[in-house]
Amino acid sequence: MEDQQEKTSYNESEAGSPKESEMEHETQTTHSLLSPVTARDVDLNVLNPVDNPELTEDETETSQIPATSQELVSENCEPGGILNEFPSLQEGTAEDYVRDSVENVPLNDSDSVVHTGMEYDSLEQHAVLEISQAEESMENEPSHPSAVPSGSHSEREGSPVGKIVTNLDVLQDTTVTVKIMALPDDHVATIAFAIGRTIGNLKEYFAAELKIPEHVIQIMFNGKMVDDSETLLRLGVRPHGTIQLEMSSTDPENYPIKSLKLQQEYNMPDVITVRVQTDAGTFQDVVVEIERPTRQKPFLGGYRHKISGLEFHHAGTQTIPKRRPDKGIETFCRDTQTVEEKHQHQQTTSDTSTQMTKIGCYVANMKDKLITPGKYFTAAEYHARRLKAVIILQKYLRRFLAKKLVEQLREEKLKREEWVRMEDQRKKKEKEDRLKREYERRMNPKTRDDFDLLYHALEQWRLEEVERINDTLQGAERKAALCALLEQETQLIASIGRHKLDADIENGVKQVMALLNKCAEPKKWKAFNGKSIEMDTQYTIRARELRDIYFSINMNYLSQDERLDALLTLKHTVKEHNCKLTQELVELIDREADLLMRGVKDTNLDGLRKRIATLFLQYIKTPTFNPEVARLLKVPQDPTKLRKNVYFCPSCRNYLLSTEFPLSANSRVVGRCRQCTRLDNEARLREDLSKYKLMLKNLCKAETDYGDESKIAMLLQEQDLQYLVENIWACQSALSACNDLVDLVLIRWDKYYEWSPWNCILLTKDEAAAHLKLDNAIQAYGVLFIRKIKHKHTLAKNYFSQIPAMAPFLQNQGSYQSLLGNELLIAKTNPATTQV
Repeated sequence: MEDQQEKTSYNESEAGSPKESEMEHETQTTHSLLSPVTARDVDLNVLNPVDNPELTEDETETSQIPATSQELVSENCEPGGILNEFPSLQEGTAEDYVRDSVENVPLNDSDSVVHTGMEYDSLEQHAVLEISQAEESMENEPSHPSAVPSGSHSEREGSPVGKIVTNLDVLQDTTVTVKIMALPDDHVATIAFAIGRTIGNLKEYFAAELKIPEHVIQIMFNGKMVDDSETLLRLGVRPHGTIQLEMSSTDPENYPIKSLKLQQEYNMPDVITVRVQTDAGTFQDVVVEIERPTRQKPFLGGYRHKISGLEFHHAGTQTIPKRRPDKGIETFCRDTQTVEEKHQHQQTTSDTSTQMTKIGCYVANMKDKLITPGKYFTAAEYHARRLKAVIILQKYLRRFLAKKLVEQLREEKLKREEWVRMEDQRKKKEKEDRLKREYERRMNPKTRDDFDLLYHALEQWRLEEVERINDTLQGAERKAALCALLEQETQLIASIGRHKLDADIENGVKQVMALLNKCAEPKKWKAFNGKSIEMDTQYTIRARELRDIYFSINMNYLSQDERLDALLTLKHTVKEHNCKLTQELVELIDREADLLMRGVKDTNLDGLRKRIATLFLQYIKTPTFNPEVARLLKVPQDPTKLRKNVYFCPSCRNYLLSTEFPLSANSRVVGRCRQCTRLDNEARLREDLSKYKLMLKNLCKAETDYGDESKIAMLLQEQDLQYLVENIWACQSALSACNDLVDLVLIRWDKYYEWSPWNCILLTKDEAAAHLKLDNAIQAYGVLFIRKIKHKHTLAKNYFSQIPAMAPFLQNQGSYQSLLGNELLIAKTNPATTQV
């Protein structure tokens, strides 16, 4: 019975070849052993007896086919064999000849599919005999290449060489079971390969499955490395047999060998051959054609095992129905079935009975009641009564709903009033805080913006006084008042200058502290897990030591011993380098130490200590002594870098870096540096651009939040925004005419396009929030208002078109302008448009 099963499984794979069908009556048994079987058609449990625990030992011996023919091939393929005598043969032709010899051995009808070792020995002897005959026949053939044309297939087909070549694929396609043990986890995977596959092909397959490079995979057989050119046949595996290989990685840390989870596929062949027993001892081969399913198997229910959890599904079969013969007449069927419904009111009869006293029957009247007829009313009166009751019910319901609506409106009104009150308080508080900050900035100016605010307020006061003097005074009195005004202005400028000196000293100390702290801070970066990592280098440690020494020598109220310790530490630090700076610094340290020992007061040593601190700060800023400070200095240490991006200032006549020159969007030349521009502003114009700077900052932040890569807003400077607000929008809101620059913002006119001077509108913060909620601004505003906004956009476009950086953006505005014009035309013909 096992032989019959093996015959059926082997014959399934050979049914599709015409050549095998012709030789079926002669070599059916032997050919079924060597027929091509793909990896998907092989049952792994049958090929690998070890992994199938259901097989017995006898069945295991039967399932493993001896490979005497393979051993014969390996013997004849050794150097000096038949391949050396026939150079015209390709590699592996001797193996094909042996296989062909084994295939063509005539077998008796009683031979079974699975041969024993003695049967293979007879096949081996027959193959050796045919090899010797092939050698003799090939020696008798002409050796000259022109004697036999190489392209003559018909002449080579009958020769032994042709038979060897034509039967090469049969043995190469024979499958074997390969057990791969993944080291060091000892995971085992079983898969079928063709016997002609090389170790390199196996590496390619497992590299693709494991997603690791091919060169890190190494395969061993019996503890020895195997070359990539070795085939499974040369390793000694038998056809349809089993071989075990070990697989490991040369780089287990980066490319480990994980557990193999190979996809098992099974495809049914198109045609199978089934051997059926017709009579006792008589068998017949029947060719069965497999029909592919055209639809997915339906789920018909099933059962689930409560203990093991296995599911058993119902199965069903369905043959393809016969197709009706075509009568040549096109027919249609439109029969439908609907339900007829009918509504009818019915009143069922009710049986009642009464009992009266009579002869032979007494009915007690103790519980009887006297019923008198009431007032009769008609159907109209009845319906009027019902209508009155309905009206009363509706009246109370409407009253309840009205009270509920009024209560809801009252709550909304209270919430609205509370929100308005909170908003007014918030705005009032913001305004008070802003005025308080401005007052603090004017009283204690510290930054450049604070001093610009002071000069701007001074200029406004001067202009107001000049206007008052010109309006009220004339002649000599006017000149005297103007001289007094000039004197007062001079005093105010001197006061501002004194504040500026104090602020410069304080800011200088802060800058030095910031420089030293930045040099001493460790290197920081974020790791893969999001945590911050800090690392100290030898340069940062050196900078931290110098910073601590600088802080210690600048500390006040130190005792004499503490001051001497600080000076001694400083002296040992600077003596590491011998130069003019360190020599002068050591001399000053020795002088202060001598004066301290003589008992000189600390107030008399302030000048000496300032000299020591200044020289030591110069020592710290030298990259030779403090390498970490080199990346923070404005002047690069490499002289070649000074030749790049350096421009000449015609006002102060200095060569400065490009970052020291302010450039507006419409600048054609470099012009004056920042310091000269600031001095000119303080002397003549006295403008305050802090409000425009804040407005530009809010605009850039809003455009960044859109996330549509808006670029035009990032190109503008404070001066460009000042021109846009003052000359185009007249410093007031387009809707409410509010002129408080602190409360005004520039937003997009059409929120679906990026911000630009020709796609913006100046509104208050509340108006801007309401405007951005509109889906279509053209339909929300009136025609006159839209034309006014469009006119301002045209003015802005004409001014900013002179800027070279704006040219690429102006070329992409044609489609937007045409779309805006079409929408404006539609809004003009719409009578329901709201006028603003």
